[in-house]
Order: sequence, then C-alpha cells, then structure tokens
Amino acid sequence: MGESRPGVGIEESAATSPPAWAATLRRWSDFLTVEVGGGPRPWTFATVINFQKGGTFPFLGALMAWYGQTSTAAWIYLAMHGGYGLIWLMKDLAFPDPAWRRRITILGGINVFLGVLGWYWAFGWLLISGTSRPVYPLPGPAWFCLCVSLCLVGSAVMVAADAQKYFTLRERKGLITDGMFRYVRHPNYLGEMMIYGSFALMVWHWLPFVVLACVWSLVFATNMAMKEASLSRHPGWPEYRRRTWWLLPPVL
Repeated sequence: MGESRPGVGIEESAATSPPAWAATLRRWSDFLTVEVGGGPRPWTFATVINFQKGGTFPFLGALMAWYGQTSTAAWIYLAMHGGYGLIWLMKDLAFPDPAWRRRITILGGINVFLGVLGWYWAFGWLLISGTSRPVYPLPGPAWFCLCVSLCLVGSAVMVAADAQKYFTLRERKGLITDGMFRYVRHPNYLGEMMIYGSFALMVWHWLPFVVLACVWSLVFATNMAMKEASLSRHPGWPEYRRRTWWLLPPVL
C-alpha cells in the first residue's frame, strides 16, 4: 500500500536504496510467504487476507454464542471488528490493491494467517471469553464512544486513501501529493493503525498492544520504508518528503 501520482511523460530520477534493515526484513518476509515450502502457489495474499477479514464477523458471533456472551462491550466489539472486515471486502471488490495479488505458496499462506492475521482474532477472544475483564480509564459509555469514533475515522481514512491511490494511478503515474496524501505520506497505514488501535483499546489487555507493536514495527514500517525507496525515483520526491510526515501531520 503505497502512494504515487502525476508525472506522465516526465523522466524518472534514480531511486534511493531502502534502509538495510527494511531490505533484510523484506527478504525474510518474501521467503516466509512467497517461497517457503516451494511447490504450487494456489492462492494470493488477497485470498488469505479476505478469508480472515470476511470471517471475522461470523467468528466473533460464534464466540459470543459459545460463551453465552451478551455484554455491551462484546456487541460493540463485534460491530467494530466484524464491520471493518466487511468494509475491507467491499473495498477489495471495488478497488483491489495489486500488491495483494501476488501468488504465495501453501505454507506461505499458512504463515500469513498464523503469523499475523490469526492474532487479530485473538483480540476478540480475549474480550468475549472473559479472559480480559477490562476496567477502562473512562466510564464505559465514554470509552465506547472513543473506540467507535477511532474505528470509524480510521476506516474512512484507509478507504479514502486507497481509493485515491487506485483511481489516480489508473490515469497517471508518479507521486500523489494532494488529497489524502497532502500532509501524510502513508494515510492508508495511518487508517489501519487507528482501526486496530481501537480494537486494542476495547479489549484493554496487554496482548493486543504487543501484537500491534510487532506488526507495526516489523511489517508496516518495512512496507513504508520500501515504498518510500521506490517513490524516491519520481521527480519532486525530495520536496514532497520534506514537507510531509510519515503518518501524522505536524501540529502547528
């Protein structure tokens, strides 16, 4: 998930090499997903991702039925996490990300699910099973309002950024420097972090925060660093990079 925009007919500049740490992590990631085990590559990243995203609502609903859980927090979490999964499927149907169409091995798909995506389902299990008995810093209704608002705004940011990227790049290549990308170079990742941050706040248990810290530092940061190295070949990159932030706009 990166950025790009205007620049048709403009000669590209030499790209900057990605940081060594990002290149190393990308090589390991590619091995563990695209190459590991060898053999046929029957599915794509999107296949595994969509299975997890689309399966979240029924999975959480089944957990609620299994544990007889009917608390307000559980219902709100089901709406937030399950609803987000449905939003993702609609987004993927309307404007799919080409990066997720890369084919991976059978063992690689299992690694993607068990190594990252499956952990997201553990968030809901913690809350619904009663393993996490959150005592929120604010009164329940106020905390629910905060979490739902963060999830909704994050979903809007993520979808808007991905839509702008998809439809802009259909018409012209190069840097995208306006709209959702005017002040932030990776608004799609920012939206995702807001969404999953809202889930962690709802569960209010140490495990989701550890999982997110690992995913954001090892996966998101690597993807953003690699994307920036790729984008650096486009004219106007130094100026665009100078006046924008990775994730959060400057507070004036």
